[in-house]
Amino acid sequence: MTMRTLWLPIFLALAATAHAQTPSPSPSATPEPRLPYWRCELPGGTYEVAIRSIVSVSSHEYIVDGAARVNEVNVDTQGNMTVRFYYLEPTAAKSPLGVGQSTVDRISDLAKEAGQRVGADKVWQRVVKTYPTTTHAHSIEYRVESEEQLKQIFSSAQGAFESGVTATFKLPD
Repeated sequence: MTMRTLWLPIFLALAATAHAQTPSPSPSATPEPRLPYWRCELPGGTYEVAIRSIVSVSSHEYIVDGAARVNEVNVDTQGNMTVRFYYLEPTAAKSPLGVGQSTVDRISDLAKEAGQRVGADKVWQRVVKTYPTTTHAHSIEYRVESEEQLKQIFSSAQGAFESGVTATFKLPD
């Protein structure tokens, strides 16, 4: 018997023992964590974005055509779509732009009348876009019923942006 013949069975036995002691990888019981995201659920739709894609969260107010005050929250992302959440109300008669109360009332009445004619009595259904200018402007828009709702959306988005932790904000239907 050669030395090679003696060592071969010993080598095979050691290899089999070592293989039997090495646990084979098994599927993990816990799923891989998802990317942290911010989700906003509104009666008019749902917006969800990976927190790592958020560049800024802003809140501001402006006057449109001297007849409406807009409070707006924007979530800017690395993608090509910007999301806007806004609350719109007619400007008051005390507006520095000199818009009279009768003009404000007339605009408000016309808006209500138009909404009733088409059955669009939900605030989220009143986002108005002009084709093709605003419908292809890479923007997602949601209209909310109050400044308080807008503040809650801003707070939620800002909190997720600053903490990097998944968050969901939901307005009631």
